[in-house]
Amino acid sequence: MRTPSSYLDLAGTSQDPAVLRELAGSEYPFVRQAVAANPHTRADALSALAARCRDVPAEHGPWNDNALLLLLAGHAAADRPALLVVLDAAALLPADARPYAAVLALAERPELRPEELLALGRLPGASARLRRGLRRALAARRP
Repeated sequence: MRTPSSYLDLAGTSQDPAVLRELAGSEYPFVRQAVAANPHTRADALSALAARCRDVPAEHGPWNDNALLLLLAGHAAADRPALLVVLDAAALLPADARPYAAVLALAERPELRPEELLALGRLPGASARLRRGLRRALAARRP
């Protein structure tokens, strides 16, 4: 019989895409975060993780969503479709739970267009600091 701890261990160490895809649907937020942190997780599983954040925001609290979105935004395997789902999920979180670190990590991703990212700076609750950070991150991109 598996325990939450065994799922966590598997999520952090598995290199099997099918296992990671299955664990992306875990009921445990710490398992989903471990899947997002695993460098062997593929884009389809990353998209599934972001979609759950988008479709069921703050299921386990905004802290968990913010941590997951940050991991997804910085994952090397996240492709444009996965990053767009992360972008959508970030925009849907309540104003008092904005994932600022994830937004700034997204701004460093060349897969996303500047106008897609700047829209996050216009959402309710977006601070002047976030808008400055977005502008700086976008300006630092290589053309």
